[in-house]
Formats: sequence, structure tokens, C-alpha cells
Amino acid sequence: MAVWSLFRYRNSDGSSKDWAVTTNADGSISTRWGKTASRLPSINTRTGIRQHDIERQKQAKGYVFVGEVEIDADGNIRLPRSVPITATSSIPPQAVAVDKLYWHVDCRAGRNTMLELGSALRRWLGDLEAWSQAQGLAVSDWSGWQRLIDASLGEEAFDLSGQIHLEHGVLPWLWLMTLKHAAFPGVSVDIATESGRDVSAELKAETEVLALFDTGLETIRPLAESLGLLKPRLDLALAMADQTDHWF
Repeated sequence: MAVWSLFRYRNSDGSSKDWAVTTNADGSISTRWGKTASRLPSINTRTGIRQHDIERQKQAKGYVFVGEVEIDADGNIRLPRSVPITATSSIPPQAVAVDKLYWHVDCRAGRNTMLELGSALRRWLGDLEAWSQAQGLAVSDWSGWQRLIDASLGEEAFDLSGQIHLEHGVLPWLWLMTLKHAAFPGVSVDIATESGRDVSAELKAETEVLALFDTGLETIRPLAESLGLLKPRLDLALAMADQTDHWF
């Protein structure tokens, strides 16, 4: 099964279409396209063009790179894997560990919302850095921090995407999840696992992703509460401490 580079174009009505490209053994280029789904039915093969050039043409039209996928002869897509399948691979498919998330932020907000967005991103990042320092953790070198903040400081709409790898830690995901949870008008945030499952903005429902980063809900609860991803727990003992008994 060939490995293809998958790109996605998002329409203003929220729908999307996909386009994939691969270089064949004889040097020809094959492309597939169709509505975003588990199968891309349309195919075309041609020569005389490089994959890099045709990818740039598509990106200039607004297509965003999603990741590498495997597509069979019928156009059925097998979603991104952490280890590409090769003829010499000794790792069975079920043993390949999930080791990344895929994210996409599409911002078509007005100027005032953009200003609020940039301020919120920097504030949340400060909360994350403070928590990280308190835990004695190294600062993540994830590139998405600066890319999103820089884009939010501009005056034009933007469309960014990328990946969060295990080595980046849980903080980038929590940052994007907070952005998704905030639901700024005109700002769409999509996060997906390697299996293609959409990650929600409900932290309690995302035990799979927490496990991916080898952490749990209770471990990050103080941070999640400060970000607004969890409601603060009510300490009944503290709440009743100042109450006077009025039993008769």
C-alpha cells in the first residue's frame, strides 16, 4: 500500500475536501481527491511534474497539509501511522503506538476578536509556564506556541496546522484544548488522534489522550481548573469551617 501526502481544504460553510499525492516507482505522480471521508474515489496519474511542485500549487490555493496516510488501490484511506509500513517492517500494525496528535486552527475572526484571542493565548501560555516551572519540568520546544501567537497579532485571517508529538508533552494539547473550549467567534479548532478521532473540548472525556501523554486527570487538575477546562472542586470541609452549628 502506497504512502500518500494528504492535504485538506476547508470551505466557509464548515465542510471540507481532501487531496492526496504520491510519487510512483516509475517517477509518475498520482493524485486522489474527494470530499473529506475514509475514501478518495477520484484518481489521476501523470508525468512531467514533481510532487513538491504540485503540493506547492495546492497549498497556494488554501490546502493545508494533514499528514502521511496509506491509500489502497480502491482509494480507501488508512490514517497516519507513527511507523510507515514497509516490506521489511517486522512490527505488526497493532503494535504501532500512537505517538502524536494532529491540530488545525482556522481563524476568520474580526479585529477585536483577534486582539482578545492573542491576549488569551499569551495569558494561558503564562499559566502553563508557571505550572511547568512549579513541577520542575523543562519548557516544551513545540513550535506551535509562537506560530499561533504571531498569527493572532496580525490583522489577517490565518489557517495553521501541525502536530503534537509525545516529546512535546501534554501542555501544547491543553493550550489548544483551552482555545477550542473558549469558542471564539470565527475561530475553528480541530484536534485529532492518529486514528482520525476528533478530540473534544471536554477534558474528562479524553482519557485516551491523557494516557497518550502518560498523565491523568488528577495530576493536571489544578492547571486544568485555572485554564477553565475543569470546574474547581468544592472543599466541603473548608466551606463548613466558618459555619456555626445551629442544632437545637
